[in-house]
Amino acid sequence: MSNKSARHALMAACAFAALSSAAMARAAEAPAPAPAPAAADPADAVEQVLVTSLSTTRSAVQLSGSEMQKILPGLSPLKAIQTLPGVTYVTADPWGNNEQNTSMFIHGFNGQQLGYTLDGVPLGDQSYGNYNGLSPQRAVISEVVGKVILSSGAGSLGIASTSNLGGAIETFTSDPRGEFGGQFNQTLGSYSATRTFLRVDTGTFGGNNSLYLAYAHQDARAWDFKGHQGGDQANLKYVRDGDAGKLTFYLSYSDKTEPNEDGTTRYVPSRPGKPYDSYQPYTRPFFYPDFHAALDYLDAAGNYPASEGENYRNYFSAAQRTDYLTYLKYDARLADNVTWSNQVYYHDDHGRGIVAGPIRVAGLPALFNFYFPGQDLKKVFGNSGYATRTTEYQIDRLGGVSTLNATIGDHQIEAGFWYEHNKSSAYRRWYPFDVNHPTTPYDVPTGWLITQYGSEIDNKVYQAYVQDQWRIRPDLILQGGFKSSIQDATGRVPVQPIVGSLANSTGLPEGNIKTKEWFLPQLGAVWTFHGDDELFVNVQKNLRHFQTYGGGGLSPFSLGSQAAFDDFKKTADPETAWTYELGLRGRRDLNLGPITGVDGQLSVYHVDFSNRLLGVAPSAAAISIVGGASIVRNVGNVKTDGVDMALTFRLGDHFSFYDALSYNKSTYQDDYQNGTTKVNGVDTPVIVRTAGKKIPGSPEWLNKFVASANYGGFEAQLIGDYVGERYATYTNDLKVDSFMLLSLQVSYSFQTPANWPIKDLKLSANITNLGQEKGDLNVNVSQAAGSYATFPIPPRQGFVTLSTRF
Repeated sequence: MSNKSARHALMAACAFAALSSAAMARAAEAPAPAPAPAAADPADAVEQVLVTSLSTTRSAVQLSGSEMQKILPGLSPLKAIQTLPGVTYVTADPWGNNEQNTSMFIHGFNGQQLGYTLDGVPLGDQSYGNYNGLSPQRAVISEVVGKVILSSGAGSLGIASTSNLGGAIETFTSDPRGEFGGQFNQTLGSYSATRTFLRVDTGTFGGNNSLYLAYAHQDARAWDFKGHQGGDQANLKYVRDGDAGKLTFYLSYSDKTEPNEDGTTRYVPSRPGKPYDSYQPYTRPFFYPDFHAALDYLDAAGNYPASEGENYRNYFSAAQRTDYLTYLKYDARLADNVTWSNQVYYHDDHGRGIVAGPIRVAGLPALFNFYFPGQDLKKVFGNSGYATRTTEYQIDRLGGVSTLNATIGDHQIEAGFWYEHNKSSAYRRWYPFDVNHPTTPYDVPTGWLITQYGSEIDNKVYQAYVQDQWRIRPDLILQGGFKSSIQDATGRVPVQPIVGSLANSTGLPEGNIKTKEWFLPQLGAVWTFHGDDELFVNVQKNLRHFQTYGGGGLSPFSLGSQAAFDDFKKTADPETAWTYELGLRGRRDLNLGPITGVDGQLSVYHVDFSNRLLGVAPSAAAISIVGGASIVRNVGNVKTDGVDMALTFRLGDHFSFYDALSYNKSTYQDDYQNGTTKVNGVDTPVIVRTAGKKIPGSPEWLNKFVASANYGGFEAQLIGDYVGERYATYTNDLKVDSFMLLSLQVSYSFQTPANWPIKDLKLSANITNLGQEKGDLNVNVSQAAGSYATFPIPPRQGFVTLSTRF
């Protein structure tokens, strides 16, 4: 579909949404009919796509696990919420499993400024070089997800997160089933894709015990190169539910290798004296497994074609991750009006980001000469012209969450505490790439030649909150509370880089840095009228603690010198945000021709985001303090205004149409200084003019729809996803076009004879990118002007799934 067609689709959706609002208004003005007994939905009635969370003071919507599987069996929870209002989530593979080629924005906040949990267990900030958690798709098998809840404005006070500036995404696992049985799914599809899922439930035993074991294996070739993405996962969940309380034990294992797509760097226009900037391929595949082609790509000295500039090709790159996550939780019923929940969790991660690339890329010859001065670098690294670079991660997290809830008269009082102790490390190493024994993206390299640096962080988090939900009268709830949050991080560097070998660095810093905020308030209210309609309002302040990663990013432990770290401690403040939300949600039965009902949510919001952090070049004055090392600074504020509207039209028992329209305007409020330059012999600040510019990467307009039909054993869904134009630089001089993606799901459930050992036999087919849209799916922003990087929209792909229970 062309961009013009996409805009037409958006306009049509806007008109449809406007008509629906008018329909709701007419229904509200009409005399209320006499109450009638509620009729049960037919067994084959269409399932609702989006469910609003009632009686909450903030915008909260949820997606069921069954709806996730309709979009595509095996879909990640984060990819699934792309259908929810206000969410932009794009990734290179159809399931949303690949973590490097990912971009996420919600209300102008990026994915590292949100909070994530699984059954209450914190999952960290989802940085690719992960240091404090793991992705939801590694923490749980897709098919055992019960639901995903998105709080798009501000997460609840009890969310266990140090990064939830812009809301929270809570994923919940399903409980064991009450009857003995199992489930088996097999998916086959494009590019040799195969996914196998098996689950066995014990049913209830010993009175009130139950558990399940689940396993998934996935293997799928990437569409634009020959690396295979996937791995193995296993989940176990045990529940003992008695009169005194509920005991839950969960264990997750994930072993995944995800070869990564390399983004295309774009310079517009080409830089003076650099004609290779014009080489901007649509895809940038690596060579693996064609090692002969990789060797032919380089000349005798190991140089890659100069004409390809920054868009040269690697032999391979991949993310290798092995995770163990477990928790034990007990929800005690101390009295009819008092519950006390206690949860302890542990997470272990070992993994690496791995790249096998040419040895003469960018500044690598200079780096290697620090370690092998005057030597033949090609010979040193195995005579192939390639070297293997790794960033080797380890995470060792132990924590606990405790929540006390008491109802006293008209007050529901809740208090909680979260503690986590996380030990993480990041080591950068270089390995030879032997021309006679080439490795693969799935191998763990051995025999390193260089440990460029090694960073270890010991981090403790303490977070407490209290809130009171006061039912002032039957139709009015007032909620207020606050949380206090402390982070105490200490870094050490067992292996320092050779001075001069790391760009803009004289050495990685060591030391302790503590951030704290004693009072992060929240105040909200919910007014219920006309039965189930609700008007809600919420005001809340949130904080994002400093990242504690020694391998890059905006972490103080990745700064280029000890002096830069010491200066950061004195001058930098954590990012904070005040979020204001006002909304209306409800459900109405209607009699407007084919429209028999409508339900949904409309919310408007404003955010004041302060102390934005950015990596910048030092000023002349700062150079005297930190040297030439790069620094991280607070560079100003951001103001955001927006509207989300999500509506579902029920067209009888067997048809529905869901539409979510979102508008977001997030604008920088300040310019910032990025180093100095000599003008007539005088050091003059370089000012980047960002005041009044919009946040790049985050679209202003989004529109999603899901048209559903269900009759008998037949079910179908057509899903549309419109993403508006996105700026690609901080000064907004470049942007990428909008796109509209369509996907289709069709399934049929067969009735099996009662004496068959299998039941619920279902055959489904899914097609992604139905219209063969091309363009920029993901835009990576790192420059003030003139350049950005992109990943392309994957082509149409098809999948067939056979699922059954026994």
